[in-house]
Amino acid sequence: MSAILPKLGFFVKDRLRKGLRRCRSAALRVRYLIVLNLSNGRGAYETAAVLAVHNTTVYRVVRRFHEHGEWGLLDGREDNGTTKLDERCLDMLDRLVRSSPREHGWRRPTWTRELLAKTLMRQAGVCIHVATMSRALAMIQARRGRPRPTVRCPWSPVAKARRLGQIRRLLATLPRDHVAVYEDEVDIHLNPKIGLDWMAKGQQKEVVTPGQNVKRYLAGAVDIRTGLLVWVEGERKTSALFIALLERLRAHNPRAAVIHVILDNYRIHASKITQTALAGFGGRVRLHFLPPYCPNDNRIERLWQDLHANVTRYHRCENMDHLIVEVRDYLWRRNRTGTTIAYSQAA
Repeated sequence: MSAILPKLGFFVKDRLRKGLRRCRSAALRVRYLIVLNLSNGRGAYETAAVLAVHNTTVYRVVRRFHEHGEWGLLDGREDNGTTKLDERCLDMLDRLVRSSPREHGWRRPTWTRELLAKTLMRQAGVCIHVATMSRALAMIQARRGRPRPTVRCPWSPVAKARRLGQIRRLLATLPRDHVAVYEDEVDIHLNPKIGLDWMAKGQQKEVVTPGQNVKRYLAGAVDIRTGLLVWVEGERKTSALFIALLERLRAHNPRAAVIHVILDNYRIHASKITQTALAGFGGRVRLHFLPPYCPNDNRIERLWQDLHANVTRYHRCENMDHLIVEVRDYLWRRNRTGTTIAYSQAA
């Protein structure tokens, strides 16, 4: 039995064990474990080392246990009065996080915990510590992430909604002998893409790059009914690459009366060479352009994101030929399964 804790009876220890199993607070569990470890003969310093707390914490918990018994293990700060992090404070913090510091008179473009605490003090008169700010951010489920660069559509909201509505009606009333696809191009870089990844404590993963980048391009179209992808490859992203994809679509859908291609406003889609090729198709291929800078409305964009996540990110291919083989293998396997697949590259 520890010298700082008197001997506990069987029923007292049994009640503490039951309380430990019931509690959901991590801090309260630590206080229960401190008393139980001491009652089993461990010393204060040994208990502190096992539970990764300071020895003064052990002595403070024992003192409160002496004075108040099991109730002394509860958080005494509950009697301190009204918490600063009330609903009004958290609601204001949520609005601050969703805005920019420059909107509140600061020159810095991004938030820090210190800056949030100063702004909250200035606007709400609530003074909290930086550590408390971390807890407040967790309470509103805020997180540190990488912002997404976007370009706003230059069209008016009415014009944008009208065009998207026309495309939705086209897809909803698509005749059985017509085919509709979402089309886009993607760049394949020999230099691996860098993204977020899990790392162990003290570790920073390294990605070996070949140094001199090499590029290849894919033009693809995904069928809205079957989800199958048709694609072509090229060394340059030109009108010839796009026309080659349209030819592949015609060959892949020989019985389709009309192939509707939903695509963005990239210049190769409306070039004179493309217009000449479309005229030669006799109206069998029709292009439907999305509003400018609306990638979220092009469903194939998610497929390209999955391609980068499963193949090109952190790849270990030494040359472009090897990388293209990996890309083809992933896309072929995706077409066979009909869904996004978890892909393991060859070393």
